[in-house]
Amino acid sequence: MSYRLIVFDWDGTIIDSAATIAECIRDAARELELEVPDLERARHVIGLGLHDALRLAVPHLPAQRYPAFVESYRRHFLARKDAMLLFDGMRGLLAELSGKHLLAIATGKSRRGLDHDLDFHRLKPLFAASRCADETKPKPHPAMLQELMAELEVPKHETIMIGDTSHDLEMARAAGVEALAVTYGAHPAAGLRACDPLRCIADVASLRTWLNANA
Repeated sequence: MSYRLIVFDWDGTIIDSAATIAECIRDAARELELEVPDLERARHVIGLGLHDALRLAVPHLPAQRYPAFVESYRRHFLARKDAMLLFDGMRGLLAELSGKHLLAIATGKSRRGLDHDLDFHRLKPLFAASRCADETKPKPHPAMLQELMAELEVPKHETIMIGDTSHDLEMARAAGVEALAVTYGAHPAAGLRACDPLRCIADVASLRTWLNANA
């Protein structure tokens, strides 16, 4: 096999949550009477660490008001979190891959948020390891991938990253790891292609086909 370790992003790659996250960012800005970012800007920050995301999404928000924004965002998000579903075909793909590869997650979510989602969707047994933004340096820094490869004892050339944002692809490049882009998540295809992934893939069925042929 070409890749022993397949690392997935979570939001916008495994779970159909990008639109909801963007709307919750906009709702929080509106609630705090800030300039409301447009959808493109709100979607662009998905996957970044907290401070980078806020600096880009609501650039006029003073740092001392970050906790108030986070509290508002969480309230809106928690009200909708259990309505966000896995992309069609994703559960079967992960179950199939877990029998042949090591699977891991590298996500901008918090550990608490990821653990909730893995339990809610009954996916935790399929993943050998995971890293969250509040445990190490956030994307696009390569730390998440570097730590996962070290923990699972898999070298760069046997690892591939799958994600829906330029942050995922930049992290992979910085870690010396090949990457696939999925275009059904947060970032538009043109921006993903600019990061030079192995392939841009439009849906889960096509992702399964590519992995079966190349992984």
